Amino acid sequence: MRARPGADLAPRVRRAFRARVSGDPTGAPDWVRDIALVGAGPGWFEPDGVVWRVHGDLSTLVGGVAALLGQGAHPLALAGVQRHSSYRSDPWARLAGTARWLVVTTFGSDELAGREAARVRGMHGRVRGRTGDGRSYSAADPALLRWVHLAFTDAFLAAQEAVGHDLAPRFGRGWADAYVADWARSARALGAQDLPASRRELAEALRAVEPDLEPVPADLLGFLADPGGLNRAERVFYAGLAGAGALVVSPSVAPLAGVPGRGDRTPAARARLLRTRWQLRAFQLALGPHSPSEAAARYRIGLAGPPEWLG
Repeated sequence: MRARPGADLAPRVRRAFRARVSGDPTGAPDWVRDIALVGAGPGWFEPDGVVWRVHGDLSTLVGGVAALLGQGAHPLALAGVQRHSSYRSDPWARLAGTARWLVVTTFGSDELAGREAARVRGMHGRVRGRTGDGRSYSAADPALLRWVHLAFTDAFLAAQEAVGHDLAPRFGRGWADAYVADWARSARALGAQDLPASRRELAEALRAVEPDLEPVPADLLGFLADPGGLNRAERVFYAGLAGAGALVVSPSVAPLAGVPGRGDRTPAARARLLRTRWQLRAFQLALGPHSPSEAAARYRIGLAGPPEWLG
């Protein structure tokens, strides 16, 4: 029987995307396999709970763009990224590194999540220096760790609400408060302190940091608009993510990044978010219901059989 035209499109899209975000040609690097094989039990977060559902949603692709704009608005956090990472020469390696921390602590066992936190603390201990105007920075500084956590938590929450699946039917109207409170565990493991435990506290914490923020540099804005290394189809897809990301940025960051942020309620903004929502739904059909990391976790705790890539 002849294959239906385009029948292999979904597998090719799935392989390409997973290789891109994981930094591994198989889409399942060793740290994903460890989620399946290291330790036992549910880990830091409830299986199929609110953290699993937010971080397993493709809305995180939009939230990631918004989070990087937020990180770029803090000059000391930005200095650490600019001087101690390869985000310009190899942005996808930087993406894979961030994805590793997110998914291992979300889906890994207690043992593996603790091991990952120790690894990241070790990396942070080496990221230190001074900005061009003489201000010192350290990635291990609890205040900077807190800011990065605030920016990412706010961005993922806003993206979930704007373009992700509605979580209220599963978790109730207070799901956002539960997400903020639960995900704080990951930042505390790195040394962050005084973390918000509700949506209201998160908004207040962001407003309190506003005096420390500065305009996002133009070169970073240009990089996030077009990170390079993408083929034509990937550029079209990424443009949708970046356009939606500009519409979910916190009001504390949006003016500094020169983007509309969540205050834009125009018909054009609503249409942009709707297009991205359906773009992600279509993409989900190609990727399947679970990421390799979640599939690994479900196997570890006995909710599913072994993933096909676990050899």
